[in-house]
Amino acid sequence: MAYSLENVVPWGRTFDEYATFFALNDADLSKSILGCGDGPASFNVEATERGVKVVSCDPIYAFPADAIRRRIDETYPVIMAQTRAHQEQFLWNHYKTPDNLASLRMQAMTRFLEDYQTEPSRYVASALPNLPFHDDAFDLALCSHFLFLYSEQLDRDFHQRSVIEMLRVANEIRIFPLLGLTVQTSAHLEPVMAMLGAQGYDCQIETVAYEFQRGGNKMLRIRRS
Repeated sequence: MAYSLENVVPWGRTFDEYATFFALNDADLSKSILGCGDGPASFNVEATERGVKVVSCDPIYAFPADAIRRRIDETYPVIMAQTRAHQEQFLWNHYKTPDNLASLRMQAMTRFLEDYQTEPSRYVASALPNLPFHDDAFDLALCSHFLFLYSEQLDRDFHQRSVIEMLRVANEIRIFPLLGLTVQTSAHLEPVMAMLGAQGYDCQIETVAYEFQRGGNKMLRIRRS
């Protein structure tokens, strides 16, 4: 049986992970960045401490910290049970063991919750495919573990409208990973790239120095031509 989640779940990732997912370099980090669907990631607070201009958006930011914590507490054991049951779908070079992964994720989410309570202005309650930002508000938009990952839950139209919306607010977007939860390349990837190519966008699939899902070491970079 394949790894399966019925809904999008809160799962926190770190600055170092984002930097590897998206091949972020010093030039990238000098830009204004939007994180789409960041959830309880510590990327925002860690990037801000490095002097990076970051805004995160996610529908969970409509809720207070204690409600987000309860949601994390509800979903954390479910996600880890799925991960432990399907360890063969992952490479354990970076995290070593499920316990190591669990510890890192909880540290990231705890860091997020602390920052979220003290600096809420960097966290905007909104959801793709409708973002409350003006055109060209950011230089770079990132989407980690949402688009393409939840291909069974979110249809092709949702993906197409979401990437176009991200390109409205940012000159360049990057999406990682390109696999669904079933560890297969998303069925939406080729149609989305074809749609974007027909509209004149430059789309490139790039290999990155991160692989946890087996075969999940590719990101999609999209730029306005």
